[in-house]
Amino acid sequence: MLQFGVIGHKGRMGQALEAAIADAGHEMCVGVDAGGNIGPFAAQCDVLVDFSAPEALGANLGAAKVAGKPVVVGTTGLGEEHFVMLAEAARAVPVLQSGNFSLGVTLMAYLVREAAARLGPDWDIEVLEMHHRMKVDAPSGTAKLLGDAAAAGRGISLSDNMESGRHGMTGARAEGAIGFATLRGGTVAGEHSVIFAGSEERLTLSHSAENRMIFARGAVRAAEWLSGQGAGRYTMNDVLGL
Repeated sequence: MLQFGVIGHKGRMGQALEAAIADAGHEMCVGVDAGGNIGPFAAQCDVLVDFSAPEALGANLGAAKVAGKPVVVGTTGLGEEHFVMLAEAARAVPVLQSGNFSLGVTLMAYLVREAAARLGPDWDIEVLEMHHRMKVDAPSGTAKLLGDAAAAGRGISLSDNMESGRHGMTGARAEGAIGFATLRGGTVAGEHSVIFAGSEERLTLSHSAENRMIFARGAVRAAEWLSGQGAGRYTMNDVLGL
């Protein structure tokens, strides 16, 4: 049985995590939210799970390093500076960060990478995602994860080949671009598709999230796996052995 410290526990994901932790036979030793500080409590926990906000990441990773605890990060909307923080923290403690903790999405990203590598640059790639009306970041962390997988399959950088927010007279699609389209509305937990469009044929890989609990259960599984690892930077691929 593990003792979980949950950062952002009053949010949608935090509430789902609390239920998933109990379902898996573990306990939540502490939960903190905006304005709270995990630091004084981190030493009491076996693993920390952060689903809070990008601006809190530095302090949360710092608390994990001081306490010597593994940390699972599911916060979305991260920028390059946050990935530098994650890499630095991983030199001291086990760190697992993902834009999506669904086991199905993890496998889908693996398949996207394989398809991108094998189909080649003649096939256009478009990433389509839809989430509930309250989601504040776009494209979603999962969409970026899938775009990164496609870029990795092609051996290119996503940041240098990403097209999003098309509007007006944009001109023809750039050769080799990875396009993104974002939809928001209703209470959709998460819909993602990666479309490979070739000459006179298309291949679509899709995933539908029916409930936030799939992400919470995946995060708990990630924490279980991470608690037995040494310092380093890990992903959900490591959890599934991909």
